Amino acid sequence: MELSTLTAISPADGRYAGRLGGLRKLFSEYGLIRFRIRVEVAWLLTLAQLPGIDLPDIPAAVRKSLDRLAEQFDMTHARRVKEIESGINHDVKAVEYFIKEQLTDAGAAERLKEFTHFACTSEDINNLAYALMLDETRATLLLPGQKALIDRLAGMAHDYAALPLLSRTHGQPASPTTLGKELANVVYRLQRQRTQLAEVSILGKMNGAVGNYNAHMTAFPEIDWPAVSEAFVCGLGLEFNPFTTQIEPHDWIAEYCHALSRSNTVLIDLCRDVWGYVSLGFFRQHAVAGEVGSSTMPHKINPIDFENAEGNLGVANALLGHFAAKLPISRWQRDLTDSTVLRNLGVAMGHILIAYSSLEKGLGKLAPDPERMTEDLDDNWEVVAEAVQTVMRRYGIDSPYEKLKEFTRGRRVGGAAMREFIASLDLPAEARDRLLALTPANYVGNAATLAGALSTEE
Repeated sequence: MELSTLTAISPADGRYAGRLGGLRKLFSEYGLIRFRIRVEVAWLLTLAQLPGIDLPDIPAAVRKSLDRLAEQFDMTHARRVKEIESGINHDVKAVEYFIKEQLTDAGAAERLKEFTHFACTSEDINNLAYALMLDETRATLLLPGQKALIDRLAGMAHDYAALPLLSRTHGQPASPTTLGKELANVVYRLQRQRTQLAEVSILGKMNGAVGNYNAHMTAFPEIDWPAVSEAFVCGLGLEFNPFTTQIEPHDWIAEYCHALSRSNTVLIDLCRDVWGYVSLGFFRQHAVAGEVGSSTMPHKINPIDFENAEGNLGVANALLGHFAAKLPISRWQRDLTDSTVLRNLGVAMGHILIAYSSLEKGLGKLAPDPERMTEDLDDNWEVVAEAVQTVMRRYGIDSPYEKLKEFTRGRRVGGAAMREFIASLDLPAEARDRLLALTPANYVGNAATLAGALSTEE
């Protein structure tokens, strides 16, 4: 059966393929080969400039060919690499042979060609390729995607800073807040997690078969290979790891995954809360012409975008958890269990980006229903009992908590009954008047101020 978006096994390449165009060039097989080529070419050019190796000057045509491979790698190139791999059954060696082919076509000297993949183990190339993938994904997709959600939520937090909302703790009516303040809480959490993701150091190594420069130093003992390696890795925009086995130990990938997982968890929490507010009627969803909400109930507008986001974030977190637990573990100096796992990094990133897209769409459909929110507040006057008993404590009235518990616990108390209770208290006139002016809608503390003061600066 022909592979298409209808026949793909993964929904990331099937149902949701249209949302992941930007990720495909990074984490597909094509993307992996492209980054391997970039690393190999950069290493060859580094060696060509090292005093002591005495490689011939690179002619302009050869340099142009190498630059084109590194910067303009295309599907024709990728298919040729796969053709070579099919004959030798080694994906990284196929990249080496492909570069040598290109060098031959460009008229490169034999000595230069033989320094392709010089002193490298496959993992020297792979660890840097994956590091570059994750670095670019973070910079171009994850951080911008998170910023877009943060900005939208922050705008909503400011817009609804003063809109009162009945809280629910343990699912029961509790001291009121504002819609803007609850959204501001989410924004602040996301900002912290985004900062932590941005600060994860992305490490790389280029030190040979078991991390000791064995082959390098045997061939050219006079060269300071650790210094060359460090300069090379840092030149790619990565941080150098001087202590490795054959593989870079992937601890930083675990840190990256954990940071992503935490931000995903914040978003799952948001999805569930918004779902609940839609269910309560605090949020209404705009009807989209032509859309169907249910196959049998014509009236429905389901919160499917938040359900979709929650599901995809959950799948992503399951994968991220496995990556973080598995990738830093390798038997002795190397085993290959990380190889197939690393190939699934893009799957997790895909589910995250699908979730971001769904959240953006869902948030764009929401509009609060102040009338429904006011109705909920008016039905729960007992929530101001907290304020009343606290003022009673201040002025030394006996057993304030117990009195309010007897008056309110387990039953609805209307505004008239609450005011009658307050009026009966032996309080200073100013304190009594302040309590009599209290309603569930204005008993929100400094929620509006907090939401209004929310900063969106990075």
